[in-house]
Amino acid sequence: MACMSTESCPMNGGNGQYSYTRNSSIQRWGVEASKALIGEAVWEKLDTNFSTLFNIADLGCSVGPNTFIVVENIIESVKLKYPSPDPNSEDIEFQVFFNDLASNDFNTLHRSLPRDREYAASIVPGSFHGRLFPKSSLHFIHSSYTLHWLSKVPKELLDKNSPAWNKGRISYGSAPNEVVQAYSAQFAKDMGSFLNARAQELVHGGLMVLIIPCLPVDTSPSECPLIAVMDQLGDSLMDMARMGLISEAKVDSFNFPKYYPTQHELKTLIERNGYFSIDKTEPLAQSTTHARDLNFQIFISHTRAAWEGVIKMHFGSDIIDGLFDRFMKKVSKFSPLISRHSSKQIAEIFVLLKRKAS
Repeated sequence: MACMSTESCPMNGGNGQYSYTRNSSIQRWGVEASKALIGEAVWEKLDTNFSTLFNIADLGCSVGPNTFIVVENIIESVKLKYPSPDPNSEDIEFQVFFNDLASNDFNTLHRSLPRDREYAASIVPGSFHGRLFPKSSLHFIHSSYTLHWLSKVPKELLDKNSPAWNKGRISYGSAPNEVVQAYSAQFAKDMGSFLNARAQELVHGGLMVLIIPCLPVDTSPSECPLIAVMDQLGDSLMDMARMGLISEAKVDSFNFPKYYPTQHELKTLIERNGYFSIDKTEPLAQSTTHARDLNFQIFISHTRAAWEGVIKMHFGSDIIDGLFDRFMKKVSKFSPLISRHSSKQIAEIFVLLKRKAS
């Protein structure tokens, strides 16, 4: 059965070789690069009333450890802005809500919680494309490397009578414009649902920080190395179909539920929603050290940790090792595919939103 929805396809759990816990340093770089920006946002833009309880939500938290780094950065920044005026006053208390899909490995997350944490921790399973929290209950929302995952594959891609039928491909990099438009339309729907839900949950003056991988300016999907990587995975699947290891029809019915918007697209959708002011959009500065340390094996392991669940749901687990062996051989021939300094590479965009007053 096709994995039409990402609801049951989270990042790899546990602590094994291809777990997200051990293969998320690429995302960790973005989290660490945003630390100063979060501190600046809290200091300059946070403008909300609260007594002594400050509520934070990290949406799409996965299994750690990156989510804990984010939370500590936010708490540190809030404490700096609101220090205790005197020894007899009550300190701010923090409640942190860790959210991800219901099928996420929350057991690993729970076991990994820092023992010296300065917050009460709660787990909130469910899709962030709908409501998760009571009205006006959150002061700060964070979500990184999550919103480019679609809630479902656009139905047109599987319709043989549609101009967007995506036969022989699993993504949109080398696909006709109708396929790209179908992906874009689904992203717009998902983003609208996400923003509407968060507008209900965030207090007026509260902040939301998003880190969203975006397509660079003046770059088509076919020119983007990371989207080309998905084409290489599709080619690997087709190779296996030609060898009789899987059916070609099975490949034709599989499409990756990921879409990288342009910054303009993203800005337009936020402005159309109307509930938030855009206080900052800024590409995260690239790290020379991080780029140097990103070799093929690390890249493939990270990719497998993030993508394996979606693939396994559709094709089963028997093909996984062979598929990623083929995939690694293909990608290793094209060094620009993993270069973080290519002008056409995906840019991680830091977005700061503030909830408008009604």
